[in-house]
Amino acid sequence: MKEIFDQLSEECSKLTTKRYSTSFSLGIYFLSREVRQPIYSIYGFVRLADEIVDSFHQFDKKYLLDKFSADTFEAIKMGISLNPVLNSFQKVINQYQIDHQLIHLFLKSMEMDLNEQNYTPALYNAYVLGSAEVVGLMCLKVFTKGDEEEYERLKPYAMKLGSAFQKVNFLRDVKADHQALNRNYFPNVDLALFCDNQKKQIEEEIESEFREALIGIKMLPSCSRNGVYLAYIYYRKLFNKIKGLTAERIMTERIRIPNHHKIGLMFDSVIRHKLNVI
Repeated sequence: MKEIFDQLSEECSKLTTKRYSTSFSLGIYFLSREVRQPIYSIYGFVRLADEIVDSFHQFDKKYLLDKFSADTFEAIKMGISLNPVLNSFQKVINQYQIDHQLIHLFLKSMEMDLNEQNYTPALYNAYVLGSAEVVGLMCLKVFTKGDEEEYERLKPYAMKLGSAFQKVNFLRDVKADHQALNRNYFPNVDLALFCDNQKKQIEEEIESEFREALIGIKMLPSCSRNGVYLAYIYYRKLFNKIKGLTAERIMTERIRIPNHHKIGLMFDSVIRHKLNVI
């Protein structure tokens, strides 16, 4: 029976999320039960694409990404894939009628990672849109459960949150991106000469996006507000830690929040949510 395979597929997406991201796993756990699995399925899909462009250096990454893209849209059309993660993803796309253009934009950004890019402001914005903002919109489709008016109302805030998360990731991973992957996402910045003034400009942009995103988090349906707020709190904590360091420091180490601190943030966010003080 296909139901057994669908269940196995969803378990694979859940395991993929837990294996790769403690922070997102915690956030998803604090979503309402009915929306947890669809978000695991979206994250599993995103994670596989990321792995192709970030990790599989000994393989033909372009071929793998092209095949992954073709397999994705075939799965959506057929309603099944023998790739369990794609099988669980297609189920979400079809069930929630998620716009395929969001998937195309995401895969386009992944394709940009295959080659060295000289990021102009326009390319930078296009990359952030595809790699992060549209992922937020896919999740928002699940959270709003077909309410198009609610989706359109919350859409700008979801995009700001995705953008802020991605830009924090850029700062967190700047050392590895520059030294290991030869990537620099920031336009008009020479990372060999990265300075505190340039870092501060990036941080001011992120700060503004976080402020706008929080407005939208407060308006989210109850099924998703607590989990999204937890992810927000984690990224704010990470961002504040990065802000307290020099540009030179973040070019020499990857900044992290230890797992035991993440647990503390989890309890703090739950209390804040229950007291309605987010």
